[in-house]
Amino acid sequence: MHPTRWGDPAAVAPLPETTRGLVELAFGIHESPAVEEVTLPPVGLPGAVLDELRSLLGDDHVHTDDATRRLRTRGKSTPDLLRARAGDLADAPDAVVRPATHDEVAAVLDVAVRHHVAVVPFGGGTSVTGGLVARREGYAGVLSLDLVRMKGIRDVDPVSMTAVLEPGLRGPEAEALLAGHGMTLGHYPQSFEYASIGGFAATRSSGQSSAGYGRFDSLVVGLTVATPAGTLELGSAPATAAGPDLRQLLLGSEGAFGVITAVRVRVRALPAEKVYDAWHFASFDQGATAMRTLAQSGLMPTVLRLSDETETALNLASHSDVGGESTGGCAMIVGHEGASVAVKRAAVAAVLTELGGTDLGEERGRAWAAGRFHAPYLRDAMLDVGVLVETLETATFWSNVDRVYAAVRDALTGALGEKALVLCHISHVYETGCSLYFTVAAPEADDPLAQWLAAKAAASDAMTGAGATITHHHAVGTDHRPWLSREIGEVGVGILRAVKAELDPTGVLNPGVLVP
Repeated sequence: MHPTRWGDPAAVAPLPETTRGLVELAFGIHESPAVEEVTLPPVGLPGAVLDELRSLLGDDHVHTDDATRRLRTRGKSTPDLLRARAGDLADAPDAVVRPATHDEVAAVLDVAVRHHVAVVPFGGGTSVTGGLVARREGYAGVLSLDLVRMKGIRDVDPVSMTAVLEPGLRGPEAEALLAGHGMTLGHYPQSFEYASIGGFAATRSSGQSSAGYGRFDSLVVGLTVATPAGTLELGSAPATAAGPDLRQLLLGSEGAFGVITAVRVRVRALPAEKVYDAWHFASFDQGATAMRTLAQSGLMPTVLRLSDETETALNLASHSDVGGESTGGCAMIVGHEGASVAVKRAAVAAVLTELGGTDLGEERGRAWAAGRFHAPYLRDAMLDVGVLVETLETATFWSNVDRVYAAVRDALTGALGEKALVLCHISHVYETGCSLYFTVAAPEADDPLAQWLAAKAAASDAMTGAGATITHHHAVGTDHRPWLSREIGEVGVGILRAVKAELDPTGVLNPGVLVP
């Protein structure tokens, strides 16, 4: 990806004129270009360590050049991008290593343990919570363990409908390989184009089609993991009563317990039909009630998303060519995928209509599907004109949604001021609750990094204070770690520390990430 932006460098573009007009009206335009000339810190790893790594992997797979190191520095959160745009690359790894097999990963970990070198597993680089920023103090250096060469599909079981995928496969690559067997994973987070299979597992990712296909952790039936203590092979059956499920211990572990080298996933047949409809509800509460009704009746479509009034209005204003004028209220996207979707589509439509929804047809639904991965590019264009944009998410039970929604909105507007815009949508739905996904935009202060960190802390305090989780699918990283102990308690923290000590006794795996 682009070193100071999201995604494909060829996709860099200024704000669309319609959006620029809205931004100028709301915030003013203050050009804020990124620093182009940057200096990386010198490589700090001893030459003997680099020579040992080259002897293991080959000279072509151990990189110390500035260009490669720069592209493996941090992730793509707004704080990550603000630092990169300012020319701050202090967190650059000393070297990028690219193993091709499980055994090579294990060998790299052995070198790291013996020389006390921190190791950061790297998939797609899409972390938005500081999950790729290892603590350097006390270590001989930092390695970025790039899994880009591990891109195979090791096994396909059409009887059990499972497949074994390597961790370096990006979302589109995995779908293309599975499509060759008439299968799909159906996991489409907003980071889909760049995020990897290993990253999906290590962060408990949730995709935009989770209503139908499930969260990524629910798709995982087996894992192979390299740890400093040895190899873990987990998942000999679809379900087991043989003690606690250790697969769940590694899912969401963010590279702090081990390096995932293979993932066995549940797959589905490629859908013959995909239909995305838009619906209108008079209020966010009315739309949320409709979502809850669908979830609790077992009548879930593949995609189910609801924007609040502010997000709905802004989306319509910036896409005025789609669907005509706004009548206020909230927009819902309802998607159906499968061999034949007509029966479920009609049943869902009947429930939504009965609960006050108005069918807006397919045009807006198709527009959402066509642009579902484009939002991060807009964030970069907003940063270019001095507007701070970031997202954060949480989840709670249905009975607590109103409380959390209000608390987080109030915290963000209180921290960022009256000009701040706070948008929200419900992005993932369960029988017992849902996730709330917030987007915030505000004019940059003199120190935008400090400005956002203060707002993030206020929102995080509001989430935990209202009884919600600190993260539904963005993971913990370093950004959420200060709040994790509030959520899981000191006993829970002790369990994580004990697991870390058992699997990674010298603490070389992604130090400073996840574990309080």
